Amino acid sequence: MDKFIIEGGRVLHGTLPVAGSKNAVLALMPATLLAPGIHRIRRTPNLRDVWTMSRLLTTLGAHVELDASGELLLDTRSITCFEAPYEHVKKMRASIYVLGPLLARYGQARVSLPGGCAFGPRPVDLHLKGMEKLGAEVTIEHGYIIARASRLRGAKIHLDFPSVGATVNILYAASLAEGDTILTNAAIEPEVTALARMLVAMGAQIEGIGTSTLHIHGVPALEPAATIENIPDRIEAATLLIGAAMTRGTVRLTEVNPYHLGTVLDKLEQVGCTLDVNGNTIELQCERELSPVDVITAPYPGFPTDVQAQWAALMLTVNGTARVTDTIYPTRFGYVPELQRLGAHVEVVDNTAIVHGGSRLQGATVMSSDLRASASLVLAGLVAEGRTEVLRIYHLDRGYERMEVRLRQLGAQIERVQTDEF
Repeated sequence: MDKFIIEGGRVLHGTLPVAGSKNAVLALMPATLLAPGIHRIRRTPNLRDVWTMSRLLTTLGAHVELDASGELLLDTRSITCFEAPYEHVKKMRASIYVLGPLLARYGQARVSLPGGCAFGPRPVDLHLKGMEKLGAEVTIEHGYIIARASRLRGAKIHLDFPSVGATVNILYAASLAEGDTILTNAAIEPEVTALARMLVAMGAQIEGIGTSTLHIHGVPALEPAATIENIPDRIEAATLLIGAAMTRGTVRLTEVNPYHLGTVLDKLEQVGCTLDVNGNTIELQCERELSPVDVITAPYPGFPTDVQAQWAALMLTVNGTARVTDTIYPTRFGYVPELQRLGAHVEVVDNTAIVHGGSRLQGATVMSSDLRASASLVLAGLVAEGRTEVLRIYHLDRGYERMEVRLRQLGAQIERVQTDEF
């Protein structure tokens, strides 16, 4: 098991390209099950979650290869299994994404229930109700979702909450369903839009892409996606920009989509950072006193829940008090006790972290509890006095490719070392 050792006090500066989106590619990969053949997805990040999904698809009978350039090849001509076992799903909740494609293409699916996670349960009810609306028979047996349908049929489906996962699974299934499906209150995250565009490239007929109302005209069959370009990772981009702000540095990100980061960029400007957005580049400068700014997470285009932990870390470096409220996952504050080990003054009340910034942080040993919590601890270590050790960075490796290498390119003093800690 690895850990990071960080010597704080370095200012981040320099230029970096943003990696391909983890969350998007995890939705694109199962879509290949809908059309047996060879698919290619460019700009695929080399991450633990990508390899978990690759192993799951391999279990189903697919062949998966990722080359050094980031091009992912998926050959889905020999699917022989229709089960996503617990050993895969327990590692990554996105494994439930195989439910819709297997059901739509092969008429059956057996997918382990994901269970909870480090910041509270995320129920799959909306996924199951969507499949049932499309005509599937769905039962829960011995911890597995069992779904069957000789042919799915289009339906009118309204989501009580704009769930990204449920929207993704319904898009898969409705693309091959007989007739039309109208999905309202759909998630409009960029990752959903990326999937919809991939499905259209495969021959699906989808109207309203990028809006909360999707009209899917089912087709008898889809064709393999010859080559799909993954979108930039907006969460990695936000993390790097926040790191630059925390160290009062200047960082220029390339190969990024600023439109995917609208709310985060607005908040950074409110804090007092200077932003220069030009095409697919964002340059951030923070060379003056910053002000505390509250955030409340919300579905896209609101402030992302995946950035709230990093924002709390930023607020530690600002004189004054800020409130970080998470309306998506109200218990997603497992990182707070670890920040307190660094000297942070943070209290959690219900679904809000109240951050009292301006105190001096001091290096200590801290432990990651989930992916984005790991990022907040690394960012805090960049500004803490002395040495910070961040344990259990396998969480971080799920969503950030070689984070220590990329931060070193910006001037951070950070190393990955092996440890006997479990």
